[in-house]
Amino acid sequence: MHNLSYAYGKNHYREDPELRTILQAFWPEARDAEEELAGWGDLMGKEVYAAAYHIDQDAGPVLVMHDLDGNRVDRVRLSPAQEAVLKELRPIVRPPYEGGRWQHHFALGYLLADPGLYCILTITHQVAYPIHKYAPDLEDWKQKVLYGEAYGATWMTEIQGGSDLGANRTVARQDNGVWRLSGGDKYFASGAGLADVAIATARPEGAPEGPKGLALFLVPRLDRKGALNFRVRRLKAKSGTRAVPSGEVELEGSEAYLIGEAREGIYYTLETLTVSRLANAVAAMGIAAKAILEARERVRRRRAFGRLLVDLPLIRRDLLELSLRQAGGLALTFAAVQAFDQAWNETPPYSQNYHYARFLSHLAKNRTADHAAEITRLAMELFGGLGFLEEYAVARWHREALITPIWEGPSNVQALDMLEAMEKKRAHEPFMAFLEAALRPRIEPEAALALHAARDTLAALAERDPEAAAFGSKDALTRLADAFTVALLFGLESQGGPRYPRLAQLYARRFLAGEPYPSWALKAPELYDLGVTHA
Repeated sequence: MHNLSYAYGKNHYREDPELRTILQAFWPEARDAEEELAGWGDLMGKEVYAAAYHIDQDAGPVLVMHDLDGNRVDRVRLSPAQEAVLKELRPIVRPPYEGGRWQHHFALGYLLADPGLYCILTITHQVAYPIHKYAPDLEDWKQKVLYGEAYGATWMTEIQGGSDLGANRTVARQDNGVWRLSGGDKYFASGAGLADVAIATARPEGAPEGPKGLALFLVPRLDRKGALNFRVRRLKAKSGTRAVPSGEVELEGSEAYLIGEAREGIYYTLETLTVSRLANAVAAMGIAAKAILEARERVRRRRAFGRLLVDLPLIRRDLLELSLRQAGGLALTFAAVQAFDQAWNETPPYSQNYHYARFLSHLAKNRTADHAAEITRLAMELFGGLGFLEEYAVARWHREALITPIWEGPSNVQALDMLEAMEKKRAHEPFMAFLEAALRPRIEPEAALALHAARDTLAALAERDPEAAAFGSKDALTRLADAFTVALLFGLESQGGPRYPRLAQLYARRFLAGEPYPSWALKAPELYDLGVTHA
C-alpha cells in the first residue's frame, strides 16, 4: 500500500486537527477518549485502509446460492481479510446502547469512512435501534447484532417505489399467530446474503394506503424450523461500496416479528432513516478527509515548473477549497449529530427538539454529499493523470463519494422532507432562533449575510404555493445549510482560535455571495495546511 497511497500508514485521528477541534465543540467528553480515538485512527490508517483497498479491487463479496446438497442457502462469502477487519470494527456500533453518546459512534464512523464497511455496521446497529426503543421482547436479537453474533440489515426500498415508501407492496398477514410477509421485492437490499436478521417495512392487511399504513417488522434469515426465510435473487455490480453486498431480496411467506405498534411503523422507519442520514453525512466527510490526506501529501512532494506544487498560487487556492468545504461540512455534521443525541430517546409524539434534529439531518445529509463529491473530484485533479488510475487510492474515494448523494434519499427527497418538517412541525423556528443568537451579535458583514440569506430563503418558501415551494426547496436546502455552517464556523473560535472566524467569512463569501477568494487568503497557509497549528 505504501506505493499506492500517501494516506496509508498514517494515524487518521492524529492527522486530522479539524476533527479534534470540532469534537471539542460538539462532544467535550472526547478529551477523555483521546487515547481510544488515536488507537482507532491508527487502525483505520493501516489494517483497515489496506483491507478496504483490497476488498474493493480484488475480493468483493460473492453470493453462494446452493450448498453441496443442492439446498438454497443464499449466503455471501466474504474474503478472510473482510471477515477479520469487520470483527475488529464491530465495537463501533455500541456506544449509544452502552450509555455513551452518538458523537462517539459517529466519530469512529468518520475515522473508518469506507462506505461499504461502514454501511455493514450501520445497517447492523439499525436493527438494534428500534428494538432498543420499541421492542424489548426482541432483546435477544439486539444483543446478537451489537456483540457480534449476527449481522443486520434495513430493507425498505422496493422496485416500484424507490424513495416513495408509501408505494411499498409487501403485505403482512397473520397466520396462526405468526406474521408472514409476502409480495415483497426489496430491490436495493444492502447486506443481502450477509444479514442474519433484517428490519423491513410491510403493510398489514386492512391498513391504509400510503406511508402511514406501513408497519415495521423484524425478519430473521431462518424461520422457526431452521429453513431459509427469504431469498436473495442476485447481488448488484456497483461502481463503489463494493464491500457491502447489495442485492435483491424476495419476501414470500417470510416469518416476521412486529416491532412496537403497527400504526406507528412509519415513525420507527423514519427514525432509523434519520440515523442512517447522519451516518451518510459522517461517511461523506470521512471519505473527503481520506482524499484530502492523499492530496495534501501529493502537493508537498510533486514538483512542476521548477517549484513544489504546494508553493503555486492556484494549488493553494485548491487546497483552500478543500479545507473550507471540509471544515464547514464537518461542523454541520457534528452539530446535527449533537442535536440528535439530545433528542433520540424521544418516542411519538415528538417534541420540537426532535423535529429540529430531524431538520438538521436533512441539511447535513444533503450538503455534505455535495462537499464530498467536489472534494474527492478536486483531489483527483490535483494528482493529474495518476488521479484517474484505479491502481492508486485517490481514485476510489471519488467513486465512493458519489453514493452519498443517493443513499438514504437523494437531494430531492431531503428537500421535500425538509419542507414537511417546516410546514407540519415548525422545525425551522428553533433553527432560526439559533441563527439569530449566533449571528446577530457579530460585527462581521458575513454574519449579517448568512442571517439575511436564511431569513430570505424561509420567507420565499412561505410565500409560495405548494408546487412553487417544492420547486425551490432544493436550492433552499443548500442555502439554509450554508447559512447554518457560517454560524457554526464563527462559533468554533473558542475551540480553534481565529482560524475559524476567517473560514466563516470565506465560506459566506464563497457559497452565499458567490464571490471569488480574496487575495489575502494566498498568504494564510494556516487556513488550508494541516501542518500549520490552527490556534
